[in-house]
Amino acid sequence: MIETLGREMRKALLFDIDGTLANTDPLHLKAFNHVLGPRGHVFDHARFSRELQGFANASIGERFLPDETVDRRAAILGEKEEVFRTLVAGQIEPLPGLMPLLDRADAAGIPMVAVTNAPRLNAELLLSGLGIMHRFKALVIGDELPHGKPHPLPYQEGLRFVGASAAASIAFEDSRSGVQSATAAGIPTIGIRTSLSDADLVAAGAVASASAFDDPELLARLARVMAW
Repeated sequence: MIETLGREMRKALLFDIDGTLANTDPLHLKAFNHVLGPRGHVFDHARFSRELQGFANASIGERFLPDETVDRRAAILGEKEEVFRTLVAGQIEPLPGLMPLLDRADAAGIPMVAVTNAPRLNAELLLSGLGIMHRFKALVIGDELPHGKPHPLPYQEGLRFVGASAAASIAFEDSRSGVQSATAAGIPTIGIRTSLSDADLVAAGAVASASAFDDPELLARLARVMAW
């Protein structure tokens, strides 16, 4: 019984990548417009945040390229990811306070997991560019699972990898679909306001929001929940 209780209460921190660890959404917007603009779909920031941000490429292809074959959709959106990787190379900067937070979690023995709908190449590029790949016990890729975000499965997998309790953990997300995924998995979720407002993030299910990882209220909440 004691061992079971210990597993149930094990804590973890789970992080989305794009727009959460680094503010890469403006570059994704530019890359989407590069490939979808000539096909009749032009996005401003508001439309991007509603219809593209946080969604897997398979669902984006179904919605915006319905007349293309599945293989052709994958090729078009693969081109988008190549454009993004070119744009982001050498321009990856962590959100304020991220590195001290990761240091604190490591010192406290709190496992960390990255959970994303981004393709693996993108995720590994960003984590490597930030120099933090080694910080994460697991990297969960939504496209490699039967369901990506907003389904809870990616976050459920993240918890499973480290044997953590949803209720005792915290997730960080910047998109509606990401917040919905983490909260559906039962994880209290902090919205990161790189693209969406506090009202948008809370409406999606976040328990609170922060502009970055150096937010005093966020740090106080983490100290309470993580007991460090």
